[in-house]
Amino acid sequence: MEPKRISVLISGNGTNLQAIIDAVKDGEIKDANIVRVISNRVKAFGLERAKEAGIPTLYHNLKKFGEQSPQYQDDLELRESYDKALAELVLQDQPHLVVCAGWMHIVSPAFLNPLERAGIPAINLHPALPGAFNGINAIERAYQAFLEGSISKTGVMIHYVISEVDAGKPLVIEELDIIKGETCAQLEQRMHSLEWVAIVQGVQLALSNLPSVNNPEITN
Repeated sequence: MEPKRISVLISGNGTNLQAIIDAVKDGEIKDANIVRVISNRVKAFGLERAKEAGIPTLYHNLKKFGEQSPQYQDDLELRESYDKALAELVLQDQPHLVVCAGWMHIVSPAFLNPLERAGIPAINLHPALPGAFNGINAIERAYQAFLEGSISKTGVMIHYVISEVDAGKPLVIEELDIIKGETCAQLEQRMHSLEWVAIVQGVQLALSNLPSVNNPEITN
């Protein structure tokens, strides 16, 4: 059977990417290859992780895209054009699955619709439980809510990507009790350890949920 093709989008250090790379290499994620890693930050260390693993990389940055496309005067039009171009780049590799692993850019329908037409799902890791602390700084916001007595636990979820931020159907949900007296930094480190497990589970589950015949086609 032909290995399933995975494209990974990153913005930073790439520890979750590394978890996927290791799981593919060790066979924990079965019958799959990472075909490309795309970053919107040129200095993202995740690009080095990909290169070390022999995975092709690509840099696609919104500001740089705007500088090269002066015809877009409106920010919304620019972002949609950027997302459309991102989708085209992804589709060139004909992946079966797109994984947002620390991808710090909210994608629009201009990115999601071409993938949907090609039958390619996208999943995302978010460091919070479903419906709680959607968006940025989720760990910090959860920690503050704990200090205020509003919550006793937080967690990590892997979910399908839709246009609403962090609101897609969850694939994996992992809860984590917040420990009285721990710092936000300590909580963040424990969350990262949980993320590395959840992202592997989410990728494997998303791949297993693919139709038995899934041949991505480039569509616009």
